Amino acid sequence: MKKTYKALKFSSIFLLVMALFIACDKDFNTIESDVLGKDNANFNTDNVNFQILAYNKKLDSLQINALSSNLFGVFNDPAYGLTTASIITQVTPSVANPNFGDNPVVDSVILKVPYFSKVSADSPDENGNEVYTIKDSLYGSAPIKLTVYRNNYFLRDFNPNSQFNEAQNYYSNASSTTNSALDGNNVINFEDHKTDIIYEQEQYVPSSETIVLKTTQGDQDAFDRQTPALRVHLDKDYWQTTIIDKQDDPVLSNANNFKEYFRGLYFKAEAINGNGNMTFFNMANANIVIYYSKDSTVEGERTQDNFTLNLTGNRLNTFINDFSITLPDGNKTDGDERLYLKGAEGSMAVVDLFNGMVDCNGTPETALDCFKKTYRKLDENGDYLPKVNGNYPLKKLINEAHLVIYEDENMPNGGDADYHKYDRIYAYDIKNNAPTIDYVFDPTEDTSDPLNSKIINLGQRVTNDSGISKYKIRLTEHLNNILLKDSTNTKIGLTLSNNVNLTNLSKILESEDEVTEIPSTALLTPRGTILYGNHQNVPENRKLKLEIFFTEPNL
Repeated sequence: MKKTYKALKFSSIFLLVMALFIACDKDFNTIESDVLGKDNANFNTDNVNFQILAYNKKLDSLQINALSSNLFGVFNDPAYGLTTASIITQVTPSVANPNFGDNPVVDSVILKVPYFSKVSADSPDENGNEVYTIKDSLYGSAPIKLTVYRNNYFLRDFNPNSQFNEAQNYYSNASSTTNSALDGNNVINFEDHKTDIIYEQEQYVPSSETIVLKTTQGDQDAFDRQTPALRVHLDKDYWQTTIIDKQDDPVLSNANNFKEYFRGLYFKAEAINGNGNMTFFNMANANIVIYYSKDSTVEGERTQDNFTLNLTGNRLNTFINDFSITLPDGNKTDGDERLYLKGAEGSMAVVDLFNGMVDCNGTPETALDCFKKTYRKLDENGDYLPKVNGNYPLKKLINEAHLVIYEDENMPNGGDADYHKYDRIYAYDIKNNAPTIDYVFDPTEDTSDPLNSKIINLGQRVTNDSGISKYKIRLTEHLNNILLKDSTNTKIGLTLSNNVNLTNLSKILESEDEVTEIPSTALLTPRGTILYGNHQNVPENRKLKLEIFFTEPNL
């Protein structure tokens, strides 16, 4: 009997909670127009028009050093055209003052640059070995020309023009026709600083094949299976002269001397017949290993050893953009019909959530003030009530708010209907150069699968039965922070991203507007997309808009 009573008690509480939820749901309203909606029944929409404005920002001179990874190759986006990415990196010896022994002779030299791979769904194979895939980080499949040069331009650690030992930043110069960069004062053309050819391959395509290394000891064979990488043999004589024969030379005594002596490598990518492939090089784990033999302590015998050069230190990506369209500068007055999101020094969009002056219940107000007066409690003089515990009292509570963004269904996709299927849009607070509060609060982070990470704040692309695709960007806490805390962060930056888990930013050289940094992941996204803006020429059912769902307590 006692157990029956507990069950009944639980059911009663459950029904009571559900009844309260349903009762609250009846008070739930949706506002949907340029910002708050034209058909809202809670106030007179003829007199209130909160305006949203979306416009393009063409990007250039972006910080290209200190990136989390590096793009290499050639990518031909069907909507934008050709982008070529090359890499310049310093080389650092694994130890200082190496002792190569007596009579050292190079046996082989291996350059290895790992790709970003993961275990394939087809793994393991019939022999129980793991199978890898690089498809998530490979764009295109046509061959390119790969050349690795010795670079003779010294990449500085510190900016000589700074009074506070600031790090030296390098910036993109993608409108150039050569691999070049800006250091804040000068243009550096790395074609002018290339010297010896370290390696070249006329038809290079990254492979997802497992690298299998066989060694034999006596009658036993041993196999070392390694993840996919660019792994090639280099010229033995060159590294004998350049490194091994420099034993006891000051150039090998410390890292600084070595970087002055051997200033680095220049990985150059070139298109073949206007096409190619692009992938990510894991340069943090890239190296050159020199295998050599030397005299043994046992007379007449030789022993093997090796010396490693890591491709670490200063490193930067260069980009050359040969776009088939002209990226427009944004119209900050009327907004833009189309929003162009393109990585690799391309374009982004800015959304001003509360733009200009509006008629707010018969009184001219800024859109932001009208928004606040619509949601905050006011006194008899129409002024905001004082804060309570640091927050302004509200008469309407925002339950949900998100940007709704439609994709331009007419943009070129190269004949692939699923070309944009896995696109993600990253939204950030451009005033503070930081993720939005909604991003921080989003618990759906998945570090191993960026496609399915942060899907509450950064909604995934959804396509309806008519083939119309849209995105939803949650801004609930962002707007609540404006209402409750008087935040002035009313502009949101939109970029295309291939990894929404990465939030580090890259600076813009001498920016002349409010956008001073962009997410680095946008710079490292070779693809592009085209979205509808909210210009008056955009059809109503495609306009970018801010939807707000709120509860208005019944007093």
